[in-house]
Amino acid sequence: MTVTVVDAGPGKISRSVEVNAPAQEIFEIVADPRRHSELDGSGTVKDAVVAPGRLENGSKFSVRMKQYGVPYQITSQVIDFADGRVVEWRHPLGHSWRWELTPLSDSTTLVTETFDYSRLGPAKAGGLKLFGSLKNNAAGIEATLRGLQARYQPG
Repeated sequence: MTVTVVDAGPGKISRSVEVNAPAQEIFEIVADPRRHSELDGSGTVKDAVVAPGRLENGSKFSVRMKQYGVPYQITSQVIDFADGRVVEWRHPLGHSWRWELTPLSDSTTLVTETFDYSRLGPAKAGGLKLFGSLKNNAAGIEATLRGLQARYQPG
């Protein structure tokens, strides 16, 4: 199960993996914040507190999280949405998480997840680096994508 590092530009951590599932099937999980804990390989996403059944551009949703042993709740807003292809939401601190799904065939999809902190100022970006968030987010993305790939392994 190979996860590929993607050069998405400065201030972005991006990884891709091929998944043996149709893009629309994967998209239905990504577009439903109540199911994000099914995807999360980092172990930080718990459950949705307030969320629509399906995201769309401008949607807001709140999720329970736990990081470094501390539980908290965040509300994010969808900033980019293309049905079946792209969902991106902005975290309250200004960074975002983006999912891009590219059908390779009717039953195979290239899934790319990106943590984008390029819009943060130097102080916030430096804080993420200092607290190990960049390294942790890269590892979390890789675990998420490996888990998604394993979910759809034949046999």
